[in-house]
Amino acid sequence: MSRWRTPALTATAAVLAATLTPAAQAGPRATGPVNPGFETGDLTGWTVVSGDAFADSAVSTAKDYWGGPFHHRGDHHLWGYAAAQDDAVGELRSSTFTAGRALSFLVAGGWDPDRLYVALVRDRDGRELARQTGMDDEAYARVVWDTSAWAGEQVHLRVVDDKKGGWGHLNLDDVRTERPRKDDNGLTFNRLGQANQPADRDYAADPLRPQFHYTPYQGWINDPNGLVHYGGRHHLFSQHHPDAPKWGPMHWAHAESTDAVRWRELPVALTPPPRATPTDNSGIFSGSAVDDDGTLTVAYTRFTDTAAHPGATPETVEIATSTDGMTFTPVAQNPVVAGPPPGSAAGFRDPKVFRDPLDGRWKMVVGSGHDGRGKVQSYASDDLREWEYTGVLAEGDGTDGAMWECPDLFPLDGRWVLLYATNEGGESLQRYAVGSYDGRTFTPERRGVLDGGGDTYAAQSYEDDRGRRLMTAWMSDWNAKEPTRLNGWAGAQTVHRELFVRADGGLGARPVAEVAGLAAGPPVTVTDKRVRGTWRLGRGDTARLRAELDLGATTARTVTLRLHASAAEATELRYDTATGELALDTGRSGYGTRDVFTTRTRPDADGVLRLDVLIDRSSVEVFAGDGETLTARVYPRYAESDAVEFAADGGSLRLRRAELTPLGSAWS
Repeated sequence: MSRWRTPALTATAAVLAATLTPAAQAGPRATGPVNPGFETGDLTGWTVVSGDAFADSAVSTAKDYWGGPFHHRGDHHLWGYAAAQDDAVGELRSSTFTAGRALSFLVAGGWDPDRLYVALVRDRDGRELARQTGMDDEAYARVVWDTSAWAGEQVHLRVVDDKKGGWGHLNLDDVRTERPRKDDNGLTFNRLGQANQPADRDYAADPLRPQFHYTPYQGWINDPNGLVHYGGRHHLFSQHHPDAPKWGPMHWAHAESTDAVRWRELPVALTPPPRATPTDNSGIFSGSAVDDDGTLTVAYTRFTDTAAHPGATPETVEIATSTDGMTFTPVAQNPVVAGPPPGSAAGFRDPKVFRDPLDGRWKMVVGSGHDGRGKVQSYASDDLREWEYTGVLAEGDGTDGAMWECPDLFPLDGRWVLLYATNEGGESLQRYAVGSYDGRTFTPERRGVLDGGGDTYAAQSYEDDRGRRLMTAWMSDWNAKEPTRLNGWAGAQTVHRELFVRADGGLGARPVAEVAGLAAGPPVTVTDKRVRGTWRLGRGDTARLRAELDLGATTARTVTLRLHASAAEATELRYDTATGELALDTGRSGYGTRDVFTTRTRPDADGVLRLDVLIDRSSVEVFAGDGETLTARVYPRYAESDAVEFAADGGSLRLRRAELTPLGSAWS
């Protein structure tokens, strides 16, 4: 049992996971607590049980924090930071009220289900019925609880802050027992909350869980690792923390697929040793996999937290092997690289191993950096056990990151490609370079960003049994909002993509062809359609949209695709017909990161702009015909936000063809 799922919640998981029916909205009349949104401007109706975290001064009218709007309701809300900041602790209790069939509230602040939470408590026996922590974000998200099992009983809310330090506070607003799932605009809130997650791995129950992208059922993932075609199957490993929906001691999660689209979860492949101290974050960092004549061999960074292990080398390279594709045994020679070479002060991690076609030897590239310049270190071996340092493969000039993570070097379409991930001024970027390689040194000739969206990082590629160069990446970044943390999980991988060198010499990508096999019904198709104003093609929050925009016959200055759209929100994909700028705007997408991501793309020789858009419950991936891509995680607030619409501004749009196909689940 995951440690953040309390026994009380587990016992009622089946009830809590059920969709609320109209009948569930009837029954004993709920009363709600006094002052449910703190609109009195103080704690009227609430009692400070202990501590100094909560006081009248915690009731705030602040509309914005350092990252944007709170998205609270009304003029006031309970900002747990305002009274005495993060080191304060305490407990707040609401007045007694009558439970209805459901209850909802806005919650924000830190994530810690044991020390920082809102709980529903039954008066007659003090039993805690449900509990919810925050998501390490000041912006509010709506949690909905099915309370039908306790309808008519006398209950109250406890707000507990027993955490000090960073994110050591909780925010609360707008407790509702009347129409708890409906917003003031009449739309239905997507039902979030840890209590709504079934214990039986129902991947369809969560309204924000992608249905054809790899996610952890509970816990955290980031970098994809060990991508390889082995034993007739595609293998995907991922950086994984199973004990919390936050980064922690890294494991390697493992899944396999026969088609690089449908996934089957396998046991965790690599596990770090037990923590030496409660804060020990030692773990198995990123790496790669190769098929060594039938032995699946993985190379990874062994990270040792020197705060818990003084004097240890922080980052070394280790090898483990498997003959069944599931159980891995570290080799006796570990660590095969005992420490970084000189000039690696910024880090030394993420080994990517490949067989070099130039000399037949095993080669390994490792991410590094020094004095503000990212770099890639290079090694060679004949047996995957003894490694010879061969020097710096490539180095930046200081403008593209001080540390290059997750390097990947491979031949493609007669050229060589280097992938590397960087964090520049707080912005996470997945970069590439196309150039030449002589067996020791890579010379870049064309550089670029692999995906212009905000959520593509730590990309890794491999060659499958058909000779395709396939790639996936962490569909997030280190600065992203993670509202699914409220549901006990965070992180997703992109769909597998096929890489190619574009006509202009840059690196392009398209969805792996097997995505078409996820079709779950007939498409909605239109041809030769003239659009003026806004026009709806159809609905779908797990769908594929393929569109051909005839720009030669289009008079509009801006063409917009509205995805995950409703009357209150939408993710907008805009194309400027004059400049060729393609922009993905998440400013009104829901709970996620608010930004505008751009790239440039041009129509084909016949004047048609071809777009292939993958829409999942909390993501949008855009592929233009020339290989440019834009990817973003989006988290709609409302169940009705599933429309797919076209809009033309300043003229009309001629659609040569548009096809919206529903897609099914990739989980088996």
